[in-house]
Formats: sequence, C-alpha cells, structure tokens
Amino acid sequence: MIRDANETDFERIVDLNAGSSHLTSVMDRARLARLDRESAYHRVTCVGENVAGFLLVFDQNADYDSVNYRWFVERYPHFLYIDRIVVDESYRGAGLGSALYRDLFDFARDAGVPRISCEYNRVPLNAVSREFHRSFGFSEVGTQWLDGGKKQVSHQVVEVTADKP
Repeated sequence: MIRDANETDFERIVDLNAGSSHLTSVMDRARLARLDRESAYHRVTCVGENVAGFLLVFDQNADYDSVNYRWFVERYPHFLYIDRIVVDESYRGAGLGSALYRDLFDFARDAGVPRISCEYNRVPLNAVSREFHRSFGFSEVGTQWLDGGKKQVSHQVVEVTADKP
C-alpha cells in the first residue's frame, strides 16, 4: 500500500534514511519535518502496517538547499526532483521502489508536470541506482563534482508521457 507520509511515520523514515545515508544524506527528525513541508510528494509504501520505504520529492518552487536540486532549478522551469528513495533492506528487490516510482509518474501526469529529475553517484558508481533509473527511462543531462572532487553525480531527467512507465 502506498499512502502520504505523516508525522507518525517520521521516526521510521529517519531510521530508514540512516541506513542509507552514505547514498543519500543525513536527516534527523527536525530536518525531515522541514523537508516534508517543502515537498510536492512525500509518500510511504507499507507492508502490512509497517513502513517499508519512502519517496521524497520537490517541485521547482521548493526552498531547498541541496546543490543537486539547485542544479535543476537553474536549468528547468517545471519539474519534480527526486530527493531520496529508500526501501528497507529486507524488502529490496520486492518491487516497492518501482511501485513508488509508478505512483510518482501518475502524480506527475495528473499534475501536468513535464519531467522528473534526480541524480545518482557516478563516482563512486551506484550501479544499482543507475540501472533502476534506466529502467524508468531516465537519461543523463549533466554531471557535477562534489565534496572537493571526491564524488561525481550524474544528473538525470525523464520526460513524463502517457506511456512512462
């Protein structure tokens, strides 16, 4: 089941994020509450009553300090930006992330948003993320070095059409 995230989910979302913070970024409850207020889309996927994953997304009007988000703001007038998707390790490969993305594409179509953007680590390579995003039609539109040249991200965009995904 996919539903909107709410404050009662925040503790679980922070815990899930902590397990993947080496791929996303650190987020405590206060920061999550702020990001939730700025988000255009913040939903969770549940297995039974348990939150097993979440997807946090912003539109072009968010007050968000991410250098990667700002990269897209400078180049695209209308978009959704995937800030982070995290699925509990015990449910990875079960299709929960794909279900969240399909739900996001439906949301974008319904809202008339023409594109969805994201980034993933290119150096060091996050091959799982690369393949996941390729499966949804994302393609590279730029790159950016971060952390004093220690990390490079691949900026990705997919145009939202009636047949994706």
